[in-house]
Amino acid sequence: MTLTERPEPTPAGNDVLVQVHASGFTPDELSWPSSWTDRLDRDRTPSVPGHELAGVVTALGYGTAGLSVGQRVFGLTDWTRDGTLAEYTAVEARNLAPLPGDVDFSVGASLPISGLTAWQGLFEHGRLQAGQSVLVHGSAGGVGSMVTQLASEAGAYVIGTGRAGSRRTALDFGAQEFVDLESDALEDVGGVDLVFDVFGGDIGRRSAGLVKEGGILVSIAGPVEARPVGGLAIDFVVESDRRQLAEIVQRVRSGRLRTNIGTVVPLDDAVAALNPTAHVRGKTVIRVRP
Repeated sequence: MTLTERPEPTPAGNDVLVQVHASGFTPDELSWPSSWTDRLDRDRTPSVPGHELAGVVTALGYGTAGLSVGQRVFGLTDWTRDGTLAEYTAVEARNLAPLPGDVDFSVGASLPISGLTAWQGLFEHGRLQAGQSVLVHGSAGGVGSMVTQLASEAGAYVIGTGRAGSRRTALDFGAQEFVDLESDALEDVGGVDLVFDVFGGDIGRRSAGLVKEGGILVSIAGPVEARPVGGLAIDFVVESDRRQLAEIVQRVRSGRLRTNIGTVVPLDDAVAALNPTAHVRGKTVIRVRP
């Protein structure tokens, strides 16, 4: 990975050109095939990583409607196009939502993947209802902390999991209980209505046995390897949604939802930040403009 000069992109039909102020980054994305190939699985390197952004619209493509030049926006870009770790990026307008003026660009850039993944996993795929119980794996992480907060706000009883050092963070974000996956017995949790799995592997397989009759295991860790007896198992890939982005950012503005930003670094230091030598807690945000 290198920091280099490239021509400013040209927005196609229904695109906007965005001057990027901040970009969120998910470490796993460097292992996603879509980071390096197009929709037909053809090599498209050298490619620009990053899929979350907050910035200002500077130009409209032909036929673009719903956004205007000078408007503050944030959102989630297409998986197979050049991404957001750049001063400018071309984005389909439908993938962006207005960013209120009182929300910092770094905060806006931290929300799309974590917030939309949590929202869609809980309410679209998990069909969460008030009074239900939810087991949230990685509850102190970028996605898990959003899941914990949204589930708590919806009236669910939340049990978080993670490493021992994450206990305080998970409880601060709203978990009522915490399971240390290194020393506690996961099976002691008993039956829950919904499991939100971000790990997969052995944790995902064991979690299937914790789902109650009629419950749901939701996973973002790839194909589900074990299915609950008498329940459903769903794995999904997050999609951009303007209405859901608006719901999420309004919760941030009102204080009902807190971001989980771990590191903010300038674009000049992005290569080192995206190849950390130690475990990074929370979301990594690259601040493209000062």
